[in-house]
Amino acid sequence: MKKILLSVATIATMATVSSANSEIDTLKTQMAEMMEKIEKLESSEPSKDVAKVTHAKTEKKGTLVKSKAPILKISGKHYLGFVSDNAGDSRTNEFETRRNYLQIKGYFAEDSKDYMRITLDTFHNTDDDGKDKGSWEVRLKYAYLYLDNVLPYTGVELGQAHRPWIDYEEHHGWNYRSISKVFVEAHNGAHFTNSSDLGINFKTKLDYFTSELGVFNGEGYHGVEDGNGLSGEWRLTGHIFGTGKKHVHKSDTYADISFLGQYNTDYKAKGNDFVWYGVHAVYNQAEFLLAGQYITATDGGADKEGKGYSVNGEFRVTDAWNIIGRYDYFELDAGEERKIMLGGLAYKYNKNVEFIANYVKEEVDNTTEVDALMLTAEVNW
Repeated sequence: MKKILLSVATIATMATVSSANSEIDTLKTQMAEMMEKIEKLESSEPSKDVAKVTHAKTEKKGTLVKSKAPILKISGKHYLGFVSDNAGDSRTNEFETRRNYLQIKGYFAEDSKDYMRITLDTFHNTDDDGKDKGSWEVRLKYAYLYLDNVLPYTGVELGQAHRPWIDYEEHHGWNYRSISKVFVEAHNGAHFTNSSDLGINFKTKLDYFTSELGVFNGEGYHGVEDGNGLSGEWRLTGHIFGTGKKHVHKSDTYADISFLGQYNTDYKAKGNDFVWYGVHAVYNQAEFLLAGQYITATDGGADKEGKGYSVNGEFRVTDAWNIIGRYDYFELDAGEERKIMLGGLAYKYNKNVEFIANYVKEEVDNTTEVDALMLTAEVNW
């Protein structure tokens, strides 16, 4: 509107000056002044007190989303796929959407590292025997407050937070969560834990050493909590090349050695503790990645106590094409053996989309549980 009024004023000025036979130079000067004012109005920024999350301009108006936090960061992650499984009596074929994460972080100041995060995830309800069986439902994955440097070099997550191990491995040692969970979480792997829980997690970062030390309910983000016991959980990592503070990428060179584990008291109301721990090592450079781990559970009952190992690797043929492989083995002290064998090819379509074709076979006591060909699109935005 201001631009229109100023334009009208300019035209009126031109008419007045022309009718009065004013000097050409005076007319040019006035026009230049008016145009300068118009340009300043067009380029002026909105108030910094309002967080511009989205500003979809149309010819008539713009859209603003307001927040008490001066900066909002919104992101999403999706695992979309197709699976052809031949493990049962006949082959099954189906399309899947394995994960759909929607994440929002609200930062408390423009240059602050303190924020509140919430992450929602969809899941397919196949367990309910009622009317909701088969429905797609929403689950709370993360909801925590992060405060930076509450101790020297140490921040803290409070709420439904990261547990110490899985997030680290998914960003340093196993880059393909879209096709398989990590060894300590996989159903036919060790199957010890999952990625988030209600509790508190202290996260320390130095160049050559990082750690996460937390106390949690212990049942995990989709388990039933009875309030009888807590879980002490840890990750201690040495970074040989001093990359501890860095957000590493596939093109970086890094070598890490980690000690990890959990001590769960009165685990799942069974009256006994569940204790497991292990070591993990990874070496990465632009051309390839190699990672391996060994874990053991010394307490937890017949369905938990045992030991096993996992190895995985990537060979990067080009910047876009990766060959991937993994082998998991876990043996319960009671005698059950579990194996996972996986191989595949990944193609980086662009910075937002990666396509993966892979074969996976999972066995329990030499009986095939999964024998599948998978096609996957991992989407990040």
